[in-house]
Amino acid sequence: MSVGDAVISVKDMTMAYGRRVIQRDLTFEVQRGDIFVIMGGSGCGKSSLLKHLLGLLSPASGDIYYGEQSFTRASTLERDRLRQRWGITYQSGGLISAMTLAQNVALPLEQYSDFDARTIRDIVALKLALVGLDGYQTYMPSEISGGMRKRAALARAIALDPDILFFDEPSAGLDPISSRRLDDLILQIKESTGATVVMVTHELPSIFAIANNSIYLDAGTQRLIDRGNPAWLREHSENAVVRQFLNRAGDAHE
Repeated sequence: MSVGDAVISVKDMTMAYGRRVIQRDLTFEVQRGDIFVIMGGSGCGKSSLLKHLLGLLSPASGDIYYGEQSFTRASTLERDRLRQRWGITYQSGGLISAMTLAQNVALPLEQYSDFDARTIRDIVALKLALVGLDGYQTYMPSEISGGMRKRAALARAIALDPDILFFDEPSAGLDPISSRRLDDLILQIKESTGATVVMVTHELPSIFAIANNSIYLDAGTQRLIDRGNPAWLREHSENAVVRQFLNRAGDAHE
């Protein structure tokens, strides 16, 4: 694998909690511009993998590269520099409840940029407008709906125009209409900014609506058992487990 050809490269990585192995020998790449989904059944290690990619957990063995730089072996200063090019949204949204939406979105700009207060205010207004929350600057998170909180969290994630956006179950807890709107918004932002998107989700409508690449982690074998475009895998994966996951009853083909 040539680590220079991808935005993210994971090579021979094993994830473990003590002696308990979660996944072993993970090797895959995320290409620039991908909307890349980490899939798998309950307990397979999807969220753990995301935490490894973010540096919240350390591999038991193996490497993670961003471009040609090893993140696993990088210094604290080098890791912080890389993180400034990321945007992250968490399953709960992660907004600070004691801050207005404008203050939440301004936070990364105040911490990681040299912009003056007026410029930050203008950027905040622009980012909130991009997610359909123009005029909501003074609202508190408790005063808006769950879907709006997700969009506000997205506005904060894109405040610094990141190269990579990470999402942990972005549609969790949303009704189908709000979920579809969030999917459309992620697509629009990806197209307008050129950002690469890495997402953990089990929501089939979202997977098929926006993802162009994916991996499937299997809890039983503790290995990555398939990869590729989810729509193609749904019909053509050689692994019955993957086909069953992607053809679950209900809204799988919506």
